[in-house]
Amino acid sequence: MGQRPVALVINTHLHPDHMLGNLAYADVAIGALPATTEAIASEGNAFAENLYRLSGDWMQGTEVKVPNRTLADGELRIAGRRLQLLALAGHSGADLAVYDPQSGVLFAGDLVFNGRAPTTPHADIPRWLAALDQLEALTRQPGFTVLLPGHGEPARDAAPIRQTRAWLLWLQGRIQAAARDGLDMNETMAQPLPAEFAALPMAATEYRRSVGHLFPAAEAEVLAHGH
Repeated sequence: MGQRPVALVINTHLHPDHMLGNLAYADVAIGALPATTEAIASEGNAFAENLYRLSGDWMQGTEVKVPNRTLADGELRIAGRRLQLLALAGHSGADLAVYDPQSGVLFAGDLVFNGRAPTTPHADIPRWLAALDQLEALTRQPGFTVLLPGHGEPARDAAPIRQTRAWLLWLQGRIQAAARDGLDMNETMAQPLPAEFAALPMAATEYRRSVGHLFPAAEAEVLAHGH
């Protein structure tokens, strides 16, 4: 059987590890949510330039290619398949998950991490938690077979969703408590990880990064309300 051509490339969100490969599919339709396309157009070159600084010649020939097909929440018929698109948010301002009812495969994008601490540079944790609830509901459908997280191994159940949720709930609570207790950002970063997460790959690094991302807003909220 001959190899079938690629019918559509989907960018689940704006982050460079999910869209800087677009140039390899220059002759293929590349789809994304409108907010993702807008973000790639406005921020993509900055992402690429930063990776050039980090990676040097390994990035040679890599250029940003902006998606050229608009996707939306609902059904998408493509290449003889009927896909269910879920327009969500939380890991970024626009996160697209894709469910294939024919195979029972759920592509969760970076809304779900498996065996790795989540990244939060554009995170809105309450919206992220709501998105995880929607994804977990899909895993309870009779035809569900496999969950593909944005990072980590595939899973046959919702365990990665629950792991991601547990981390986010803990992270949100830790940062809010630190702000209420009058800790500054460095003091918050210095707090130890709980045993539940201490051995999770990238946990210490992502925790410190997340404090940098999320603590200023938590501190401002405490100061605004006087407690």
